[in-house]
Amino acid sequence: MAETIVAILPLFNERHAIAGLVRRMPPEIAEAIVVDDGSDDGGPDLAREAGARVIAHGRRRGVGAAIRTGIEAARQDGRWAVVIMAANGKDDPAEAPRLIAELRAGYDYVQGSRYLPGGGASVNLPFGRSLLIRGYTLFFRLLTGFRISDVTNGYRAYRLSLLDDPRIRIEQSWLDRYELEYYIHWKAVTLDYRVVEIGVSKTYPRGGGNYSKIRRFRDWWSIVKPTLLLWLRVRD
Repeated sequence: MAETIVAILPLFNERHAIAGLVRRMPPEIAEAIVVDDGSDDGGPDLAREAGARVIAHGRRRGVGAAIRTGIEAARQDGRWAVVIMAANGKDDPAEAPRLIAELRAGYDYVQGSRYLPGGGASVNLPFGRSLLIRGYTLFFRLLTGFRISDVTNGYRAYRLSLLDDPRIRIEQSWLDRYELEYYIHWKAVTLDYRVVEIGVSKTYPRGGGNYSKIRRFRDWWSIVKPTLLLWLRVRD
């Protein structure tokens, strides 16, 4: 299989950023797949005009469902790997080749970290969000034994062959929101795949305003839930 890589950008009302991200994709990215999760701001049209392949859900199903849709499209096309990045401009497409280089060096899963050398600390990251990130990262680290510094960073890349493993079941409906990303991360670590973390940058809007669509309590439970349920073996 040719080692072609696509970027997957789950999109919900990010018209201010999406076209610029698509245009800035590096040559190592063969295609940008934008999965529209029910946007009503015209962002999908801008992404398409910028050169992305746009797949529409028609209604909001959740970021996990959007990433799954992108993965399914990439697998059907015979792609080798995917790079997952935010559609709101927090992740820099110019850094994607660094994640891809680790895949080509033999790793199965590459996790970005805002705290490692080479990435730099997050720009404009609200203090409360920083505490939650560090707390959950410590929780994940204690349960898995994997030395990780930034488990919530959504800038990731992985070989699609990882998902051929029958023990990794991303089609489960309980993974439709934020759960999917942490489910895959847990599986990659606990099933002894080759996982590495590298430094990436993260830029938030100034002033701590609308820097994320993550809602307190409900969405943070969606993020933490996979780690807890998989550790308890309530889910597989």
